[in-house]
Amino acid sequence: MGKHSQARMGAATSEVLLALSSSGMFQGNRQMQSTSHQKKTKMILKDDGTSELRVAPHEVGLSVKGLARISTAAQAFIDDRQLAGAVTVVARRGKVTHLEAYGMMDLAANKPMQTDTIFRIYSMTKPIAAAAVMMLCEEGKLQLNAPVSTYLPELGGLKVAAAADAETLTLVEANRDMTVRDLMRHTSGLPGAARYMAGQTAVDKRYREEGLHLLHECNLQEMVERLGRIPLLYQPGAKWHYSIAADVLGRLIEVVSGQPFDVFLSERIFQPLGMVDTGFYVPADKIDRLAGMYGPTSEGGLQVIDAPEGGTGHVSENSFIEKPKFLSAGGGLVSTAADFSRFCLMLSCKGVLAGKRLMKTASVELMTHNHLPVHLIPLDKKPDKRYAGLGFGLSVSVRVQQTDWIPTSQVGEYGWIGGASTEFWISPRDELVAITLAQHIPFSELSERIKPLAYAAILKE
Repeated sequence: MGKHSQARMGAATSEVLLALSSSGMFQGNRQMQSTSHQKKTKMILKDDGTSELRVAPHEVGLSVKGLARISTAAQAFIDDRQLAGAVTVVARRGKVTHLEAYGMMDLAANKPMQTDTIFRIYSMTKPIAAAAVMMLCEEGKLQLNAPVSTYLPELGGLKVAAAADAETLTLVEANRDMTVRDLMRHTSGLPGAARYMAGQTAVDKRYREEGLHLLHECNLQEMVERLGRIPLLYQPGAKWHYSIAADVLGRLIEVVSGQPFDVFLSERIFQPLGMVDTGFYVPADKIDRLAGMYGPTSEGGLQVIDAPEGGTGHVSENSFIEKPKFLSAGGGLVSTAADFSRFCLMLSCKGVLAGKRLMKTASVELMTHNHLPVHLIPLDKKPDKRYAGLGFGLSVSVRVQQTDWIPTSQVGEYGWIGGASTEFWISPRDELVAITLAQHIPFSELSERIKPLAYAAILKE
């Protein structure tokens, strides 16, 4: 782990020792003292800024015993050395009723995970950028069905590769322009970062020639200019393909709003929602709260691994601890359980948090409903259980049918993941929100284990 992530604890954060009432709510860290044994300590919860959103489980129709099963399941991932540490959140009807930390945020320093630990949320940045787009649509500054070139002329008149995997580049005319909606639902024809960084097709090579494998060296404007000189992989609307499109949204927001992307998010989303620890880097006075990144060893243990900069795939000693040049709308943010809970609760409450409206109800509903035609569902045509029954909304996946994988998942449930084992999902029918945060690559199965338990915790009324 880098020297910054091992920095000594800064000024002491005020802590509130919570009496462990019969509800058992808001437990603190289930601390891992070493990799060889576990030791439970007193439950201490930092003042993470969610006190006004907290209620006892029964007040929102959740079972104390059911939530305890979530804690037990999450702790098992720590005990089995599948994760160094994690934080779980469950909320319902606009209120947080479960917030708990497990294990360690820094194994080498024997530093316990905390409920206010900062995580690299990577692709969970995308729904936040989508909310920004929807706000601009509400103001009449953007239209979902408008060609992207209306706002970003650099992306007008793009050609399309006749065969995405060909070694020789042959171009054809696009059947239509990509739209703002295409960017948000990943049907734009743009490629994904992993492909053009390592691929050997003619299109992949063109992307590298334009330096798009070095996004950390450019800003959003420069990225769009480079994209405008390269063909699309597919015809717009022809295929769901997880891509760099979300980063184009970041530039779109800048142009339409007249503000830098990070400033718009701060002034229009983070500050109004009280998301005090969310941004594109961790300030010096908060570095001690940034979780380490871990992966498995061949012996079945855990080891520190490098953490790529948001949205770029580039790794440096300064990843996420200095303001990046490239403000990735696709994967650039860091956040905390409390902060991201606020964003999720705003969505779950149809645009309102604590009585303050951020988005219109219609905007939230439009964003969180499926926008893919039937022939593009499921998202991945490979036999991957994770994609079974999923469509896609505007930067969130949307369940369009129940499956045997997690039969408790409800049609209409939406959410998304971050590449280092962070995930959120929201059930509109049940007014239920769940968040799991860890820092582990490859992606952990923690959320998969927690989801049915969260549904099972709902009391019958």
